Amino acid sequence: MSHSSSSPPKHKGEHKGRGLPRGSERGSSTRDKDRSATVSSSMPAGGKGSRSSSATNTAQKVPNRLINEKSPYLLQHAYNPVDWYPWGQEAFDKAKKENKPIFLSVGYSTCHWCHMMEEETFQNEEIGRLLSEDFISVKVDREERPDVDKVYMTFVQATSSGGGWPMNVWLTPSLQPFVGGTYFPPEDGLTRVGFRTVLLRIREQWKQNKNTLLESSQRVTTALLARSEISMGDRQAPPSAATMNSRCFQQLDEGYDEEHGGFAEAPKFPTPVILSFLFSYWLGHRLAQDGSRAQQMALHTLKMMANGGIRDHVGQGFHRYSTDRQWHVPHFEKMLYDQAQLAVSYSQAFQISGDEFYSDVAKGILQYVSRSLSHRSGGFCSAEDADSPPERGMRPREGAFYVWTAKEVQRLLPEPVAGATEPLTSGQLLTKHYGLTEAGNINTSQDPKGELQGQNVLTVRYSLELTAARFGLEVEAVRSLLTAGLDKLFQARKQRPKPHLDSKMLAAWNGLMVSGYAVTGAVLGVDKLVHCATNGAKFLKRHMFDVATGRLKRTCYAGTGATVEHSEPPCWGFLEDYAFVVRGLLDLYEASQESAWLEWALRLQDTQDRLFWDSQGGGYFCSEAELGAGLPLRVKDDQDGAEPSANSVAAHNLLRLHGFTGHKDWLDKCACLLTAFSERMRRVPVALPEMVRALSAHQQGLKQIVICGDAQAKDTRALLQCVHSLYVPNKVLILADGDPSSFLSRQLPFLNTLRRLEDRATAYVYENQACSMPITEPCELRKLLLQ
Repeated sequence: MSHSSSSPPKHKGEHKGRGLPRGSERGSSTRDKDRSATVSSSMPAGGKGSRSSSATNTAQKVPNRLINEKSPYLLQHAYNPVDWYPWGQEAFDKAKKENKPIFLSVGYSTCHWCHMMEEETFQNEEIGRLLSEDFISVKVDREERPDVDKVYMTFVQATSSGGGWPMNVWLTPSLQPFVGGTYFPPEDGLTRVGFRTVLLRIREQWKQNKNTLLESSQRVTTALLARSEISMGDRQAPPSAATMNSRCFQQLDEGYDEEHGGFAEAPKFPTPVILSFLFSYWLGHRLAQDGSRAQQMALHTLKMMANGGIRDHVGQGFHRYSTDRQWHVPHFEKMLYDQAQLAVSYSQAFQISGDEFYSDVAKGILQYVSRSLSHRSGGFCSAEDADSPPERGMRPREGAFYVWTAKEVQRLLPEPVAGATEPLTSGQLLTKHYGLTEAGNINTSQDPKGELQGQNVLTVRYSLELTAARFGLEVEAVRSLLTAGLDKLFQARKQRPKPHLDSKMLAAWNGLMVSGYAVTGAVLGVDKLVHCATNGAKFLKRHMFDVATGRLKRTCYAGTGATVEHSEPPCWGFLEDYAFVVRGLLDLYEASQESAWLEWALRLQDTQDRLFWDSQGGGYFCSEAELGAGLPLRVKDDQDGAEPSANSVAAHNLLRLHGFTGHKDWLDKCACLLTAFSERMRRVPVALPEMVRALSAHQQGLKQIVICGDAQAKDTRALLQCVHSLYVPNKVLILADGDPSSFLSRQLPFLNTLRRLEDRATAYVYENQACSMPITEPCELRKLLLQ
């Protein structure tokens, strides 16, 4: 996930006054969460499957202790000539005993620059000897330990112009950082310091000036503690939602790309949290010019993304980001969390616009996830790599699985097209529509290694209407020909070596995916998709929930067949695991009306409150106090980025749970949380668009929409589908089946007083402590909800 640009790589010099180098600012950018980050490289990041260079003769090598780990990323380093330790007390005790600095290296299994460093640097025998003799080397999978990643990325970003992966940080034996960077090449270059030089300098500094380093690291840690503190302080209430909404919208409007959509020059990220904010802003300002503008910005961005090369037109799903303004050439990695959130974004776009273009994209995303990221256990795998061998036995290359030559397309699609005004084959039609050329459509500035010469990324260049008019064909005929052509390309692509699948399953991302299936299935009225969400929730409860303690596990791993494996001891869940799973369960209840999921959500929220709530400052810490023992910081994530901040999601969850149960404690917690983040929202509201949405919902209140009826009855389903078809984000949807002993009836006793009108399914809408008249017709309910 490295940021890339056409400019040469930027590299930092040394820390002033310390003689210690920073890392190259080349690497996978952490600030998908921070569009202002200046992490640049000459090629986008990628991933790693069985990379021929690193897989050579591993059977003859002696594995290090990482061979006993489950993480795909750690296992990729198991044959390095480095005395690697996983994160844990054994490594820390050894550092203290031998009085050596800790070298901490953090990455993830589908990160291109992580692989580059593994191949170039960590397989180097001399570097391996230096690391093993003079440092205690610790390798961390950031997706397993987001707390470790967040703490030390805070340091790297504070002491350099950006951050990214691989992240490499040197620590004192007490885990305080003193030098950090991202990607280092093995040897010195004209403009950058090599990793071997870095190690030698740090070794020398540790021997000669250790006390100075220790004092410096203590000062930095103290400064970071003050900088990262998020607390209510003396504030009594959160800021004005109207003011924060207006400022957030204005900041987005200023950065909007009128022509291509999105909110930056390049690289460009999907950022579903921003699109969600714009839709909510439109709903609250429908009659104002700003409201129309917000809707247009979001819909145009989604359409341009779907037409661009960031979308896989052959196999569906979205790549991580675009390396250019036009959404044309992507970084080809595919992440589960992107698919989950974008399915919701496109479903919401369909609710708002009624344009089936958006619903088709949402269905395509979930088709991809079901085919390529779903595990037989019901869970969802984390990612697919960007790199793969062009042919078996070759070295992996960025995008090899996804790109095409014009000749290849012509060979696969030679059939003549009947009725065209000039001689035309199916291949020529597809080539024209998707912008393929004989020379390739990838700019050389985006391909400095020349690996993609003559290759093309499919990107829609013309509307169906224009392509049809160009060749004198009917629009539907062109649609059918293109669909058939893409299917043939898909079948041909199956014969290529596939990108590596990161089969690690994370509770947080699985929670997002449950939401993706549940929301899309409900909006489109497709029960099969809701069923997939149910299977995902069953997987979470079966494999990632500890009944005895009520805690979630962070990770599990694909075993053989439909089995899954866990690390020992288990990696326990972080705040984002609870927040994202609770959101998924609430979405699943509204889609399925199965109250068991709502009951489990309440239990998980109680556990989340017990493990992560800051009773003094308000808001939630990202990690448990015990799990993060020894880390110099215990942070609260304060940015909505590639994934929403867990605190932002938790704020929404607390409001919804209050709506489902009437428990005032959760409403009070939400107010405390929003107050704790007041200063951050006031300073940079665009950094927390999802939390600004929660702030609005808190101050406006949620609608309680109650449907009284039999869940399986046709009239009940008609009312439920009416609600699902509309964009009403600040609501809870409740089914009252008339059973006074049901879970919801016990939580909300007023449900027992509601009656069906003339024995028909009946809707009631509660808002601002007032109840609507009973409604039995979907069209009347629609009118009321659209007011």
